[in-house]
Amino acid sequence: MSRDEAGRRGTTDPVDDATLALLVEVAGTPKPGNVDRRRDLDDLRFEAFLGGAVGARSGLELAAEAGSTAGGPPGVGEAFERAVAGMADRAGTNTQFGCLLLLVPLVRAAADPDRELSSDGLDAVCRATTVDDAVAFYRAFEAVDVAVDDPPPGADDLDVRRGGDAEPALRGRGMTLRDVLALSADPADSDRVPDRNAAEWIEGFHRTFRAAEWILTDEGPLADRAARAFLGLLAAEPDTLVASTRGTETARETSRRAAETLGSRAIATAPTGDVSAVDADTVHGADLDAAESLAEAFVAEGINPGTTADLTCAALFVALRRGAEVAP
Repeated sequence: MSRDEAGRRGTTDPVDDATLALLVEVAGTPKPGNVDRRRDLDDLRFEAFLGGAVGARSGLELAAEAGSTAGGPPGVGEAFERAVAGMADRAGTNTQFGCLLLLVPLVRAAADPDRELSSDGLDAVCRATTVDDAVAFYRAFEAVDVAVDDPPPGADDLDVRRGGDAEPALRGRGMTLRDVLALSADPADSDRVPDRNAAEWIEGFHRTFRAAEWILTDEGPLADRAARAFLGLLAAEPDTLVASTRGTETARETSRRAAETLGSRAIATAPTGDVSAVDADTVHGADLDAAESLAEAFVAEGINPGTTADLTCAALFVALRRGAEVAP
């Protein structure tokens, strides 16, 4: 933990930083294919994301109750379920489900005096989840529609679209929330794009921390830094939501187009991708004017890299905790 982070821990509420991360993420422009402050999608508007950020706060506050109660803090799954319900109630739709899946454990780690906001700290939070957390996670799917792939072979009873009806299967198998997400993080089909958000839970949030460094070492308005980080993340790895809605090859081609916009044809875009293949200088040199044409093309083609936006939001939270500011 850096000195800057240590100082901010004493003066800044992690819930405030999480809320600000949600707001700055949607304000970053352009984020090709996603809602931003200059463009809406047919079924999603910029204002809905602002409402979702406000509505999610009560769940984020639960996540921040690390060790503050005699019986232990509320479960991560309970905090996530409340955040999603509040988001859906205020936004009227699914705006930030994936963002919240990443933010809840991040807030828990940041608020816990016994943990650090690091890969090891996040791994400890995720490994501490329970079957009750998994059940709450499944119930959250009853509040909103979420684009998901079919479950792996032999796991139909664990289809998240069953919502709370999957509770007997979860308890019978003894599946914790981390166990559930591990199924999506490492799909049996090697040609399938892994769920990047689930992979963060299993792999110590390394994409989040990598992109946070891009943001911290960049210059200019924070929303512009977020937009450049978005391009870096999309260029590095095929987006899960694009793969789910448009197919694996479209997801890979989307990453290739983002890499070309960054001015780099050498970035690896293999099926699994590699965020370490993108260096900070490449991200910092992104031409946001050039990215505008890619944004218009993706919107016209119905390509929506929503998982990349989730990771950008998580990276913004870490960057804010480590000293990034919205003021110059």
